[in-house]
Amino acid sequence: MATLKPSPRIRYLFAVNPTAVLRLGLWGVLSIVLMTVDHRYQGLNDVRDVLATAIYPFHYLVRLPADAGNWLSENLASRDALLAENAQLREKQVFLNVQLQKLTVLEAENRRLRSLLESAVNTPERVLIAELLAVDFDPYRHHILLNRGRRHGVYAGQPVLDQHGVIGQIIQADPLTATAILITDPNHALPIQINRTGVRTLAQGTGNFQELELPHIPNNEDVKIGDLLITSGMGGRFPRGYPVGTVTKVEFDPGSPFAHIVAKPVAQLDRIREVMLLEGELPAVKPEPGSAVAAVQMP
Repeated sequence: MATLKPSPRIRYLFAVNPTAVLRLGLWGVLSIVLMTVDHRYQGLNDVRDVLATAIYPFHYLVRLPADAGNWLSENLASRDALLAENAQLREKQVFLNVQLQKLTVLEAENRRLRSLLESAVNTPERVLIAELLAVDFDPYRHHILLNRGRRHGVYAGQPVLDQHGVIGQIIQADPLTATAILITDPNHALPIQINRTGVRTLAQGTGNFQELELPHIPNNEDVKIGDLLITSGMGGRFPRGYPVGTVTKVEFDPGSPFAHIVAKPVAQLDRIREVMLLEGELPAVKPEPGSAVAAVQMP
């Protein structure tokens, strides 16, 4: 009976190649050295910028079908639909003009009061408009990619808002794009205060676009459903007074020193298309990697 002999190809497949093992070890050591240098001394920032610039056109290619569909729907809309939309916009413009007149009166009154107190009037913040390029679909990472970067004046820690209120802040700024973390991200916490009572606390993300948690509020504190939450100005990231959310649930637990309070963000985080970046001066000292949002991000 003839015996089966392994072919040369099979013997080569399972043979131990010392040169290949040595090469693998050298690549592994090189990888560890590069990661250490990048983490400690930021030695690969230029390489990261080049790669981010190289993949920038692909973000637009991914959005090209959706943009083409929107362009076709807008240019092929019927005359009746355009007339109805035009009428709605006129009504909205009249309403906004009335609201603007009220705000103008309040601003003038505020200036008069500040002049009586010999206090300087704060200059209104400037904003930079940015559009979304991509959204992270990981349920535990609420990040968005914007089409503005360092060349447009974007920097890490810059506040991000929409027409309703606070959305989040920039955590990474590349030359042409920037990544923002939303306030509902589980690793994010925002210093806020209750507008009605002035109580200060944190608004922590829960991983749900519709919920924020307010920890460390005692059971005997005056908190009601419907209370407006605004930025407290603590931490030096967000200016004071911007809307964040409204309280939707208040539960007092006699067995715990703190109440369970849940709020809903005023911004429509799952529907945003354009955002506003508050322009300001760059931080004098940039924090080290890993602590860029330490003032408002949970460890």
